[in-house]
Amino acid sequence: MRPQRIGCGMSEPPMDGETPFAAFADALRAEGGSLPSGVIAYNSNEPRARFSVYRNNVMSGLIGALEARFPATRKIVGEEFFKAAAGVFASAQPPRLPLMAFYGEEFPQFLAGFEPAKEIPYLADVARLEAARTCAYHAGDAEPLALSALRDLRPKALALSRFSFHPSFEIVASSYPIVTIWAMNSGELDLAPIEDWRGEDALVSRPAMNVEVRRLSPGESVFLQRLAKGELLGASVASAAACDEKFDLAASLAMLFSGLAIGITSLPLEA
Repeated sequence: MRPQRIGCGMSEPPMDGETPFAAFADALRAEGGSLPSGVIAYNSNEPRARFSVYRNNVMSGLIGALEARFPATRKIVGEEFFKAAAGVFASAQPPRLPLMAFYGEEFPQFLAGFEPAKEIPYLADVARLEAARTCAYHAGDAEPLALSALRDLRPKALALSRFSFHPSFEIVASSYPIVTIWAMNSGELDLAPIEDWRGEDALVSRPAMNVEVRRLSPGESVFLQRLAKGELLGASVASAAACDEKFDLAASLAMLFSGLAIGITSLPLEA
């Protein structure tokens, strides 16, 4: 599940071309470009050098923001490669929000099409996981749904129930073992060869104070994704069981009620 986000759901302001500062912003991103009109230096007839210093500081700040948001991605490719890639990205895609913690929503997509990174096909998905962690950290709080909410529901009514999810909830699906790769490059696990090289889906959430990343089984992933899309519980269970013969309903419900679900509605039963 990869929702289309701008700054984790925040409103997108006008692009540079729609503001009176477009020329200045464009000049900041164009290394060696022309000096924007009206820029002067109080103690020099040639402000180009001063503007160049300012441009370098801006770009350094943008690259630093990407390094802070994507530390595991940076570790995978190394500092030099990451800074070069981040510089290309920052030149083409400046911030659209004033909150630098959210800068780089499009960075994973950029990496997916970045030719020098083609030999690291899992890199973009690891970056997606890291982007989701930032969004989860800054997501709103919500009261988790208590298991007691099911107390008065008959089995048929439960099967016809829909759940709403915590604002921090996101699943990052991948054909690569991104949870393991991320954990090894973020200090959660020691670096070691990955023996079981297969796809992993990451559950990212912040039900309490800390952001959690959990590797999902195929059945758990289908179960939660279906529920998050508004599918009824009974149908979600059937879909999960159909794709994963080892699907554990009890464990999946326990996970659902560990802070992921925040609301429940049931369809009326037929007379």
